[in-house]
Amino acid sequence: MTSGVPATVSSPARIELAELIGLKQTGESLRVGASRVRALDAGGHISRFKGRGVEFDEARPYEPGDDLRTIDWRVTARTGKPHTKVFREERDRPVFIWLDLRKSMMFATKGAYKAVRAAQTAALVAWSAVANGDRLGGLVFSEREHVELRPCLGHRAALRFFRVLTEPTFWMSAGQATQTPETRRSLLRLMRVARPGSQIFLLSDFRSLPDSFESHLRQLARHSDVSLVQFFDPLESTLPPPGRYRVHMGNRSVVIDTENVRSRETYHDRFQAIRAPLENLSRLPGVQLLECSTAIDPYSVLTRHFKGR
Repeated sequence: MTSGVPATVSSPARIELAELIGLKQTGESLRVGASRVRALDAGGHISRFKGRGVEFDEARPYEPGDDLRTIDWRVTARTGKPHTKVFREERDRPVFIWLDLRKSMMFATKGAYKAVRAAQTAALVAWSAVANGDRLGGLVFSEREHVELRPCLGHRAALRFFRVLTEPTFWMSAGQATQTPETRRSLLRLMRVARPGSQIFLLSDFRSLPDSFESHLRQLARHSDVSLVQFFDPLESTLPPPGRYRVHMGNRSVVIDTENVRSRETYHDRFQAIRAPLENLSRLPGVQLLECSTAIDPYSVLTRHFKGR
């Protein structure tokens, strides 16, 4: 029986490649399928598509992982660049993971960093996609950089994604999380590469996102299934019992006074101001909101929303 994500990690502040690879069996036990079920397909999962059909839809530029048998040789010869045929009932569904590794994700008072829990969640989704025969792609970003991975099939796609998200540059100390150009760029790229029928996972604490985030999400939800996974530390949602606490953050420490009732209410309201828009968006067709505390096993969060094998 699959027991979920191990209770301990090598470091609560960093994820290692071996740990993500070690989640293979656990991820494969999940059936992370589309929420808007239309028909039972001929492959390994249920999706809105019935399998590869015979009705030609369009020709688009060839992407790594596309079936070589679907290359449109006429368009390829005319343009000088490889193109592939797209059918209306395409079997393999692209699965995109939009992973936030900004400074605000490098925090936790219990369990492991939000970024670590997000990386574990990404690994579970990735292994599930591989087991389903889906194409896996991703967008990983921080304040400093943005890396885009086009959808591909097989274990290599998962390993390629894991190598990117474990790059040291993503886990180095950065400045304060803000609406950086890389954040906006990652959203714009997601809009362009996510094709109709995709399943998209946005893994973030959703702090300091561009004002255009909601409009981007609404556009994505028109033709794709979107799962918002919000990561948070228990201290971010509710202050501890009244008292004075010293919190260490890197090379400095601050004292938090939780005695004032009004301050406690204001603190909680700030967290709700982040969550409320996400709850509103989750009411859109094809959008769902999952919440994962740094003290909780991400596998248990996913199994409450998706079926096991």
